[in-house]
Amino acid sequence: MSQTRTRSGGRASRRALRAAPNVAMLPGLRNTLPWCEIMDGSQVERIDAASMDILENVGVVFRDDIALADWKAAGAKVVGETVYLDRGLVRDLTATIPSDFTYHARDPQKNVRLGGRHSIFVPMTGAPFLRDLEDVRRNPMLDDLAMFHKLSHMMPGLHSSAHHIVEPYDHPISHRHLRITYSSMKHSDKTFMGMTTSPKNAEDVMDMCAILFGEEFMEDHPVTTGNCNGNSPLVWDETMLGAMRAFSKRNQPVLCSPFVLGGANTPASVAASVAQLNAEALSALAYTQVIRRGAPAIYGHYLSTVSMKSGAPMAGTPEISMMNFMIGQMARHYGVPWRTSNTLGGAKTFDAQAGYESATTLSAVMHAGANYIWHSAGWNEAGMHCSVAKFIVDAEQCAMAYRMAEGLKWDDFETALAAVPDVGPGGHYLGHPHTQENFQTAFFMPELFDNNSIEQWQAEGSKEITERALAHAVNLLATYEEPKLDEAVDEALHDYIARREREIPAADALNQGY
Repeated sequence: MSQTRTRSGGRASRRALRAAPNVAMLPGLRNTLPWCEIMDGSQVERIDAASMDILENVGVVFRDDIALADWKAAGAKVVGETVYLDRGLVRDLTATIPSDFTYHARDPQKNVRLGGRHSIFVPMTGAPFLRDLEDVRRNPMLDDLAMFHKLSHMMPGLHSSAHHIVEPYDHPISHRHLRITYSSMKHSDKTFMGMTTSPKNAEDVMDMCAILFGEEFMEDHPVTTGNCNGNSPLVWDETMLGAMRAFSKRNQPVLCSPFVLGGANTPASVAASVAQLNAEALSALAYTQVIRRGAPAIYGHYLSTVSMKSGAPMAGTPEISMMNFMIGQMARHYGVPWRTSNTLGGAKTFDAQAGYESATTLSAVMHAGANYIWHSAGWNEAGMHCSVAKFIVDAEQCAMAYRMAEGLKWDDFETALAAVPDVGPGGHYLGHPHTQENFQTAFFMPELFDNNSIEQWQAEGSKEITERALAHAVNLLATYEEPKLDEAVDEALHDYIARREREIPAADALNQGY
């Protein structure tokens, strides 16, 4: 009798274990897929030459007195706010950017390498709205941001908790960067992003990182990421340049990201758009090395094309994929890591359009060899909202792409082949010991896609993907366990936030002066 109970308990335990969600983060990805390189060597050189010609003869506007003084000291030609960069100076500066580096997370087991064939998936950020657990589109609050940080922590295919996945409207704009950064740190022990919405905000983020990791540790270890967007065509402004200095001075990586609206702020040509974007990115990458030689930096961009019918940005178009392939080649030409955007779309709900657009961009960035793969979960409505349902499915899609990019596994090839004569013609492998031992790992088994018969699907409530994804999110959040901060560190962070909120006026404007 007791033996029966023991066996039953064992089966129940195993069933419970299989039913429990898998939240262990996948290690940083080493992408073994062949890169899709659509340019030959002469065409890479042609883009490089065109970009250098833009830098030397058209110039780039740096709307920032400190940057202009820095460029003069570095030997660049400066006329008013326009900096003319000699190609030799650009090559000399960009040559000192590390080709790869390691992000150090709060949990060292979640450190991830970036550059070369090493990549990470990062959730979307910046959404002014969300579609919540009931699929209602509304304004987000700080608790909603915390929810997304918790989900980021629990989704195996995501390597970062990012930063303001959604905007917390229940806090003044001038204070949000503090609460957003703390939420990233508190609810996940993965790497995260740092706010660059103003130079002062970026300095606050650096101070909070110093509390969490230690000032000296940051001198030699990247712990966060800043994003600095250019104003295409060919302008870098004071806000972004000041934030760039805050990060680069502390040896923390920044994404140097021109913002491309193809046909609107770049020429109506794929190749010419990439030549302009490349010049813009190189000017910022070079400036990071004026700030601090050897500081990590990432060739960035945001890509979209503009609908000539409405003027709206479009995602998932063939030209965006082609630009990703080209930019991957250019980044590798210069030997620097690069960032792209993932699972983008303009759909208003989590519908077929959202799926098609996201799958197109995901496939392209994987074959382009991107390193910092941002906006990998939740993006919809051209970034205007983050969808909980799409966030969950996108993250699983990243895990599926991860498995594909790992490449073939040969470790059990001979053992698996040995099952062929055991089964013989006309048999099946379902009961074979090799299948029993390997069925859970041999093939990826999506949790959110329904592959049952229509009869079984109907018997289980005819639930479509959005309903299943929201139910999965609810289940994850019910089982979430907070990775507790060290008590002294947590107290120091709270003290810092309280002091800065006293010093910074509560205003619906960026903190530019406090």
